[in-house]
Amino acid sequence: MSNEKGSALESMVSFIIGAAAGFVAGILLAPASGKETRLKIQTEVEKTGDKAKDGYEKIAKEAEKGIKVVREKTQEGLDAIREFIDKKKDEFIKRGPESLTDDESAKV
Repeated sequence: MSNEKGSALESMVSFIIGAAAGFVAGILLAPASGKETRLKIQTEVEKTGDKAKDGYEKIAKEAEKGIKVVREKTQEGLDAIREFIDKKKDEFIKRGPESLTDDESAKV
């Protein structure tokens, strides 16, 4: 799951960098006054920043969901382990230590 998130983040960053570089190259090569060029660059920088912020927020929300799932699955695993240990402990108490074979008592 983390590979998918990392790959999505890398793709988003690459796209934003490529789009920004393409835009800047286009603006610098287009015939326009300095004032117009600066205004276009400022507008595009703001748009790109908004897109980057939206992408970051989306990835952050997905990461939070992933963390929540991991926590839930970890808790389920811990509960299963506790239940297993309690069951074995109850079985041991009911049987008593005398019921162990020689091999088993040597391990304890």
